Amino acid sequence: MKIGLQIPNFTWDGGPREIAPTLARIVRTADGLGFDSIWVMDHCFQIPYLGPAENEMLEGYTTLGFIAANTTRASIGTMVTGVTYRHPGVLIKQVTTLDVLTGGRTWLGIGAAWFEREHDGLGVPFPPVHERFERLEETLQIAHQMWSDDNGPFEGKHYRLAETICVPRPLSRPHPRIMIGGVGEKKTLRLVARYADASNIFGAAGREQIRHKLKVLRAHCEAEGRNYDDIEKTVIQTFDLQRTSPDESVDLLGQYADDGIQGVIAIIVGVERISPLETIGTEVIPRAARL
Repeated sequence: MKIGLQIPNFTWDGGPREIAPTLARIVRTADGLGFDSIWVMDHCFQIPYLGPAENEMLEGYTTLGFIAANTTRASIGTMVTGVTYRHPGVLIKQVTTLDVLTGGRTWLGIGAAWFEREHDGLGVPFPPVHERFERLEETLQIAHQMWSDDNGPFEGKHYRLAETICVPRPLSRPHPRIMIGGVGEKKTLRLVARYADASNIFGAAGREQIRHKLKVLRAHCEAEGRNYDDIEKTVIQTFDLQRTSPDESVDLLGQYADDGIQGVIAIIVGVERISPLETIGTEVIPRAARL
């Protein structure tokens, strides 16, 4: 069982001036403790689940560049990029650039986007859900083409690229890994089976729902002729060590492993204090590796 770190909140003591040094301490510590990956959200407003929109929020890909410069081992990515926020050709170039500069440590995490208030607030078009999924699929197709030997045109319903040149090529082989976030059974999990290297499911959905979603994913893989075992199955899970002990955390990870989950992305309450991060790193990660 691999453990990653999600950092969804930047409202820390000291205000904006302390964000950079605090974030640097967090990611350097996580990198040194053996966290497999480090993730940030792709939002410009804080999301309702975590706080008011006016709370501090950093732009995702700029932040990944900072994290890349402060780490040497953990892979990095956004969980997950909203397909509406960037033209796909530019997005794939951003991910490729990070992959080259990190020595092959970058994920493309991506989804159909959902935060309408953020779109309206910043003037970003927010198409209907069916169109967002069409755009998501075309973006995934563009990613695969730009990371292949085909640098010719791409003609889709929503995107038209005259040349899909992507030089330098990413260092990851065969390309940066693609994670699709979400659990929609008709569209999202079908896209996972067709295009992705990993899937991410909300741990809060509960074990029964997680097992059900994995069965749906397996069925899509069979329909697509895809090997189900080639897709990494992950969940995102909050860890609050003031409420849950390290032993209880390991027990939960064991249950996820029994259900077929291979990786957990941890939101650690109080991560800015560093000590909860250290506890997960020293008391949970080594035991999780044996699951």
